[in-house]
Amino acid sequence: MQKKLLIIGHTFPEPSTTAAGQRMLQLIDVFLNKGFLIEFGSTASVSTHSADLYSKGITSEILQLNDSSFDDYIASFHPDIVLFDRFITEEQFGWRVAEQCPKAMRILDTEDLHFLRKARQDAFKKEGNLANVNLFSETAKREIASILRCDISLIISEVEVELLVNTFNISEELLCYVPFMVDEQVLDLNLPSFSEREGFMTIGNFFHAPNVDSVLFLKKDIWPKIREQLPKATLSVYGNYAPQQISELHNEKEGFLIKGWAPDVASAFIKAKVCLAPLRFGAGLKGKLLDSLIYGTPAVTTSVGAEGMYTDLDKASNIGNSVDEIVNLSVILYSEKSDWLDGQQSGFKVLKNKFSTKKISEELTTKITLVFDNLGGHRQENFIGQILLHQSLQATKYLSKWIEQKNK
Repeated sequence: MQKKLLIIGHTFPEPSTTAAGQRMLQLIDVFLNKGFLIEFGSTASVSTHSADLYSKGITSEILQLNDSSFDDYIASFHPDIVLFDRFITEEQFGWRVAEQCPKAMRILDTEDLHFLRKARQDAFKKEGNLANVNLFSETAKREIASILRCDISLIISEVEVELLVNTFNISEELLCYVPFMVDEQVLDLNLPSFSEREGFMTIGNFFHAPNVDSVLFLKKDIWPKIREQLPKATLSVYGNYAPQQISELHNEKEGFLIKGWAPDVASAFIKAKVCLAPLRFGAGLKGKLLDSLIYGTPAVTTSVGAEGMYTDLDKASNIGNSVDEIVNLSVILYSEKSDWLDGQQSGFKVLKNKFSTKKISEELTTKITLVFDNLGGHRQENFIGQILLHQSLQATKYLSKWIEQKNK
């Protein structure tokens, strides 16, 4: 009998605007290749940038928050597996899934660890650096509780796996390392050469605070120094949902060009010589850096940006954490063909060794099958998770029911 998967998303995936949307489609393809019948539900509306799920044979459902209509819906669909994207959706719907479909396997896709990203953002906002990051926050308690309540959680970065295991004592049995996935045929792309490219670029969804800060950092501190050495160079800034403070940075005289949403991401990358990603806080893997590898556009980033992307951060030649380091690396990559070619080839090796779709998807499906076939025993081993689920069923359940009654 065909197995059924219900994905509960915070939003419908937007692969053309967010790395999270790209990742969700990659996960969907893994399950489709295994023959799953998939339905995607969200409390959000479909946007103009939302993926066409119907073309993949996936049905969609608009879900009501704090409404018992979800109970009837999920009992009728009766999924074998439920996947939550972000811990927030697990908080909202996990107790209802456990109550209505207790035998359904529950998977959390963390996308990145939200508590880690928020802790770094708070530390940077307060002190201008990441020297004193408070990991043990209220958000951490919520997100880790969600991880423990689920049967397995998909973690995008090896660094985040290590943090959960070593700092928070989460069992590796509850975690599955699933980075971005890249098909090997992308290595056969016919890409423009060094001499056929011109200018710098950066890209990112501006709903994401690290991307806003990165562009402000570029405009104020980095770009003026690059222009001193490369007075004819331009920087194209791509990204959807730009706030006014970003739009106002457009200055053709300075070569700082706010381009807005990029309908063709590939074109944005392959036209440019160098990608700039000076991220000062954040978590997980960075979609812009993965795209820079795919499209052979060497990138300059920070330790935070590079986290989990490369095999040896200490020796990576494209990482700088001070303004002068970032500027010098950027100018060298832009000006020196041999350095540029070395960066491009190193990127192709990283793609092949670290982000192979075939290898990652096989490891993921093996893990899911192993847990699914021994769900009772797996849950018994995770007794703390069962305690948290029991408490969540009570606290979240009655808060939700109170909100539902209030709304009526």
